[in-house]
Amino acid sequence: MSVHFGELAKKVGADGAITGADVLALRREAWPDGRISQGEAEAIFALNHELATKPAEWVDFFVETLGEYVINQRAPAGYVDAENAQWLMGQIDADGQLGSMAELELLVRVFKRAQNVPQSLKEYALKQMEKAVLEGTGPTRDGGALQAGNVNATEAKLLRRAIFAPASERPAAVGPNEASMLFRLKDATLGADNDPEWKRLFVQGVANYLQGYSAENAQISRERAGELQAFMADTSSSVGGFLGRMARAAPNSFGVVFGRKDYEPTREELVAEAEEVTSDESAWLATKIEADGKVDEYEQALLDFLAED
Repeated sequence: MSVHFGELAKKVGADGAITGADVLALRREAWPDGRISQGEAEAIFALNHELATKPAEWVDFFVETLGEYVINQRAPAGYVDAENAQWLMGQIDADGQLGSMAELELLVRVFKRAQNVPQSLKEYALKQMEKAVLEGTGPTRDGGALQAGNVNATEAKLLRRAIFAPASERPAAVGPNEASMLFRLKDATLGADNDPEWKRLFVQGVANYLQGYSAENAQISRERAGELQAFMADTSSSVGGFLGRMARAAPNSFGVVFGRKDYEPTREELVAEAEEVTSDESAWLATKIEADGKVDEYEQALLDFLAED
């Protein structure tokens, strides 16, 4: 971190306020080459904790710079490693308070832009989102606001972006932990002044978990991504060695290219199979609905939706 950037960040945060001109000065000092050092990233987090108000210009800067640091500054780019994930969680928890909107937006950006993140960060992000919806208050990045005790349109939009993100529990689809979170939020806000978008998200989200298709190989681990990157960059081996490594690295693709007759179901067949609710999924749903001994309006809307299909 440059000495000038550290001094500038401390000066800007001294009175708990920041202007658009301040943000521009920080952006020019910290990000002239598109890269952020760890010292700069930690200074940006520290400044965020100091600010009493966080205008849109600051949130944009915070999200963009720290998103770049967390996602792309360790090879292979696009894959968050365990150390960076732990660093991010520690920085968000540093003040012992509910994450600010800037921090929530950063989490959503990481999940939207990254190819994959460690399981620990997936679980942490879900807890942060759930807590923010139930307890959070104050303005959001896009002009909406968080409201405690209910789920408004802004909160539903934030949840939708998070659970359908590429690096979420189930890439671009809803996983079991995310579906369970939707049920907990529904139970906690039942009877509150919720926006219609929340009921729509609850129905679509849980139905997607039960019936949606998500390719098993849509996400690969950071370690596997590194292996494949090294594999593609290796120009030292013979043609025979290359083909042998190709067969081990991607046997299904290798078999298709070189004429193996093994049958592979089409994507349409896989989607149709996923739409069939299994006995385990039915048991999961029954347990959730019967937990309080009655069927509420959200659950009825979900059952009606599933019946239509």
